[in-house]
Amino acid sequence: MVNRNVVIIGGGVIGLGIGWQLAKAGLSVSLFERDRVGRAASRAAAGMLAPFSEAHTEEAELLALGCESLALYPKWVEALQVDSEISIGYRVDGTLIVGIEQDDTDQLQHLYKAQQLLGLDVQWLTGRKARDIEPSLSPRVSCAIHCETDYQVDNRLMVKALKHAYQTCGGKLYEKCSVKSIEIEDEVATGIHTESEYRDADIIILAAGCWSTQIAGIPDNIRPPVRPVKGQMLALQMEDGIELNTVIRTIRARYPTSVYLVPRVDGRLIVGATSEEMGFDTRLTVGGMFELLRGAWEAVPGLYELPIVETWTGLRPGSRDSAPILGTTPIEHLIYATGHYRNGILLTPITAYAITELILTGETPSTIKPFKVDRFLN
Repeated sequence: MVNRNVVIIGGGVIGLGIGWQLAKAGLSVSLFERDRVGRAASRAAAGMLAPFSEAHTEEAELLALGCESLALYPKWVEALQVDSEISIGYRVDGTLIVGIEQDDTDQLQHLYKAQQLLGLDVQWLTGRKARDIEPSLSPRVSCAIHCETDYQVDNRLMVKALKHAYQTCGGKLYEKCSVKSIEIEDEVATGIHTESEYRDADIIILAAGCWSTQIAGIPDNIRPPVRPVKGQMLALQMEDGIELNTVIRTIRARYPTSVYLVPRVDGRLIVGATSEEMGFDTRLTVGGMFELLRGAWEAVPGLYELPIVETWTGLRPGSRDSAPILGTTPIEHLIYATGHYRNGILLTPITAYAITELILTGETPSTIKPFKVDRFLN
């Protein structure tokens, strides 16, 4: 693909990350966002870079993609912070997955065995050893898995940095500008229609998250099967005596929601997240907040007195198989970069680098070949 006029639909971390890399490579890039950039799933996320703690044996290809993207993060962070002059809160303090009751322990042991089968570098800890790492953990925590190489970034700072880097490198940004449809002629994507005008394009990248299916013009048989999955979250303000450094994840066999606690360098403690099939409903609920607070308090009782500083919801873009949809489509010059579900922040570097390589060389990198939309077409 030697064309140079690229249009990106969607201004989350995926769209911004791809745009930054393409603009840096000298291409003419225009990014269209229906709202303000990074105000949807990218803002709502917790910023965990955690392929090990979320690993499942039935998702080996997704795990490999996540691990490769995690390995790219030091390079990504360094380049992004140089181009944007903004720190994105990159931390390498690891994750503790904790169990409290016997049923939790059984489930945790099952996860640990699966991680061992996958050859992951994780350690089984007693409750006492876990509290050596995080003294604020409940005395009821009986065991834990330590994922030392799970990291985190502040996703909101990453959005800010990507926006700045993208524009610094010459990318054009159109916020509050919805793309209504993609123009396709003889199975070739040729441009986009916004609310006010038509724009020609040599390459169109669909990176609109859970709104990807709402763009008209795409044939129904190749429309990306992406849906919104609601997540409710909240933030506490840590105080003296309750200052976590490690990400804490709970496994609670008896409850519908397992909880994670993500400490930020600014002293906030992010608590998330529910997972609800509620369409585009973004309302906070009593039940959602209760489940999060109960799970957080059972793992770290001392946070009972901490102030709540923010509550919010986000809509994750979940695909039919919970894996991203990346690469070329049966429509020439139409490329997908959507459906990242819970892994959007983790997979931003590998997605941006791979899609950029695809556009510059015309060849699909082997890392993203398993994730083309073709897998849904049979």
